[in-house]
Amino acid sequence: MDPVAGTAGYRGPAEVRARAPGKIILAGEHAVVHGSAAVAAAIDLYTRSSLLLRPTGEGGGADSGAVELYLRDSGLTFSWPCSRLRGALGEEISANPGAPAPCSPDQLAAIARLLEDQEIPEAKIWLSAGLSAFLFLYTSILGCRAGKAVVTSDLPMGAGLGSSAAFCVSMSGVLLTAAGAVSVGAHRGAEGWEVLKKGDLELVNQWAFQGEKIIHGKPSGIDNSVSTFGKMIKFKKGELTNLESRNPVKMLITDTRVGRNTKALVAGVSERASRHPDAMASVFHAVNSISEELSSIVELAAEDEIAITSKEDKLAELMEMNQGLLQCMGVSHSSIETVLRTTLKYSLVSKLTGAGGGGCVLTLIPTLSANIVLEKVITELESHGYRCFKVEVGGRGLQVFRG
Repeated sequence: MDPVAGTAGYRGPAEVRARAPGKIILAGEHAVVHGSAAVAAAIDLYTRSSLLLRPTGEGGGADSGAVELYLRDSGLTFSWPCSRLRGALGEEISANPGAPAPCSPDQLAAIARLLEDQEIPEAKIWLSAGLSAFLFLYTSILGCRAGKAVVTSDLPMGAGLGSSAAFCVSMSGVLLTAAGAVSVGAHRGAEGWEVLKKGDLELVNQWAFQGEKIIHGKPSGIDNSVSTFGKMIKFKKGELTNLESRNPVKMLITDTRVGRNTKALVAGVSERASRHPDAMASVFHAVNSISEELSSIVELAAEDEIAITSKEDKLAELMEMNQGLLQCMGVSHSSIETVLRTTLKYSLVSKLTGAGGGGCVLTLIPTLSANIVLEKVITELESHGYRCFKVEVGGRGLQVFRG
């Protein structure tokens, strides 16, 4: 059934849409935990959320109607009658979109009980955390107002590309726009997508961070910040610095489809650092230098083909060095090494992005490289069962569309 079917003749509020990008780590993963700088960037793979509110009191009373969530990619629909939400959450429901606050233990327990009503497929039990974040964000921003949200995404789940953050950012964006808590800035793209004002983006980011905390426990806040504000961000010891790439940077992302345990990989690096403190301190220091240099290079403007090639050669060398240091940390994997060998045959440089141990690999696509070469690389990588995505790096963050 179409997600907005059944609304014929309805002349209430228009549908609100939002899209938020995924992210990659260009340099500094793992070492950032030990005080080094790291660089993250938005990519043009998006999670899209839409929301259609039902008219207040349709069918009589504030408790009529339901809050629905349709996950288009998996074909799953979840629905909670407004009366059930009000009964379960009670005093915990107080729509206050302008004041982001964490989910209380009582709220979380009530939301867990609401999820028990739903038939979540055993194979998709991981959806529970995302559904919890959705219910928290929806009821905190809009209360028990009846409506239907629809979500679809370009991003593979659990591959280290910030899919949960993009979900929280895009959902916070539609909810806050529908609540009238944010307004667009001056820029409107050709396709009708609009950018929110900076202060409003900050509000979205704070709400998205609360959603991320429900999903991940103790997130760094980096994923949701990149998804909200876009472009590139350098982060070091809790401080974020916005970067702007002066030239387009294109990457091939290869999803090895190999799952990994991020906590175990992070712990493994820490254990290696405790066993070899001096050697690993040198590794972390080298990674910091790479992240700092990469930050400077991306902000340099290259005006001609020679300058662009020179800039890309430096980026490739830094990526290559960073990958070698990640191997020193013990977070590579046979699937990652397969991608490295395959791309190296075509003189392309790659590095893992995120936790390692599988997940995704970045390959820099030079501006002057031939399309036929890239097609050959993709064909060979896909023959291993991997998925490939060609992306542009450092683009826009959250955008909204009011149709």
